[in-house]
Amino acid sequence: MNIESQLQRFGLFDARVPRYTSYPTAPHFGSAVGPTDFAQWIDEIPAGAEISLYLHVPFCRRLCWFCACRTQGTSTDAPVRAYVETLKQELALLKARLAPGVKLSRLHFGGGTPTFIPAQMMRELADTIFDMTPMAEGGEFSVEIDPNEIDAERLDALAESGMNRASIGVQDFDPLIQAAIGREQSYELTKQVVDMIRERGVRSLNADILYGLPHQNNERIADSVQKLLTLSPDRVALYGYAHVPWMSRRQQMIPSDALPAAQERLGLFEVAQQLFAWDGYEGIGIDHFARPDDGLAVAQKAGRLRRNFQGYTDDTAVALIGLGASSISRFPQGFAQNVSGTADYTKAIRAGNFPTHRGHVFGGEDLLRARIIEALMCDFKVLRAELLADFDVTPDRVSALLQHAKDRFEEMLVLDASGLYIPERARPLTRMIARAFDAYDSAKAQHSAAI
Repeated sequence: MNIESQLQRFGLFDARVPRYTSYPTAPHFGSAVGPTDFAQWIDEIPAGAEISLYLHVPFCRRLCWFCACRTQGTSTDAPVRAYVETLKQELALLKARLAPGVKLSRLHFGGGTPTFIPAQMMRELADTIFDMTPMAEGGEFSVEIDPNEIDAERLDALAESGMNRASIGVQDFDPLIQAAIGREQSYELTKQVVDMIRERGVRSLNADILYGLPHQNNERIADSVQKLLTLSPDRVALYGYAHVPWMSRRQQMIPSDALPAAQERLGLFEVAQQLFAWDGYEGIGIDHFARPDDGLAVAQKAGRLRRNFQGYTDDTAVALIGLGASSISRFPQGFAQNVSGTADYTKAIRAGNFPTHRGHVFGGEDLLRARIIEALMCDFKVLRAELLADFDVTPDRVSALLQHAKDRFEEMLVLDASGLYIPERARPLTRMIARAFDAYDSAKAQHSAAI
C-alpha cells in the first residue's frame, strides 16, 4: 500500500479538524470568563515578568474573499483613528494593573490591516505601549504589512518606533488566482515594499503563502514559491486555505468548483515543501519553513518551539495579552477573549472596563493534553519523561493516553518506552493525531480540512 492510500485509509482527505493554535480551541470558550477574571489574571502576573502583547486592528480598505478573519471594510481612515484612540484607553487600563518591572518579549500588530493606521498615530500608539512597559532585551516587534496599504511615511514610523520584524502577506502571485480570491498584489509591488523594509534596517522578514486556492496547480504554486524565494524571507508560513463559507460569507465569492481536491492539496503542499527544502529552509512544525539561523529553527533544535494563536513561536513569556476587538489572551489560568464587535468593544472601554466576554479556565487534564498536542504539532513527538516531570500524572495514565492514539493510527505511529513519535510519512496526519488527545466534543465546531 502506497503512502497516499495509507493516508486515505485514516481519513486524511475527508477529515475536518482544528489547527490547534490553542487547547481547548476557541469554539469551546464560554461566558464563565469575564472582565473580573481578566483583571485578576493581570494582577497575578509577577513583577519583572515578560509578557507578549498582541494588538488587533480589524479594518481593511478591501475585504479579500479568502480571508476568514474578523475584519470590516472601510474606505476612509476615520473609524481606524477612533479605534486607535480606544486601543490607547485599553492600554491605560492594562497599565494601571501591571506589576512593576514587567517587560515585553514580543509585540505584534495584526489584523485586518494594521498598516491602515496613519503614520503619526502609529508613533503615538507605539509610544503609549512603551510608556506602559518597555521591550525586553532581544524583544521582537513585528507588524503585518499589506503591500497595497503601506508607504514610506508609515514604514518610517514603524521602523523608528522599533519594528524589527515585518510580516508580508503574499498568498499567491498568479494573476488568475489573485482575481479569484479578491486580492490583487503584483510581485513587483511586493518586491518594492520588501526593499523599502530592508532599506530601513528591519532585520527580519516573514511571508505568508497559501496552498489549496482556486485554480492553483503544481506549476502555479511552484512559480509563486520561486518568486517568493527571490525575496529571501527568513521564515515562511505555508498555510492551507480554509474554505469555510458557512463562517465567512465573503468566501461565497470564491468558486468552489475551482478549488483543488484534497489529494491535490497534498500535492501542492509537497511541491512547495520541496522547493523550500532545496533553497535551504528547514521545516518548522506542520506548515512553517525557516532559515537555519532563524529563531524558530534555533528553538526547534533546542526543544523550545511553541505554538499559540499567531502560529509557531519561540516566545516563552508567562502570558500573551490580546488587545482590541476579538483578541484572545492566554494566561497560566486560562484563555480570555475580547468582545468581537467594535461598537461593543468601544462601549466597554469607555465605561472603564476590560472588554472580556468569554474564555476558558483550565481544569482537569487541560494543561496536560494541551502540552501533548503542542509537542506533536511542534516536534512530532511526545516524551513520557517530560510529562511525568511537568505534570501531576501517573505513568499508567500517560501510557493510556499514548496507547489510545496508537490504537487509532496503528502503524502510522511509533510507541516505545520513551514516548510517541510521528514518522515523516505520517506527518500529514498530525492534526488528526492531535485530535486523538482532544477531550472536547468537536461536533459543535466546523473546522477546516485536515490537509
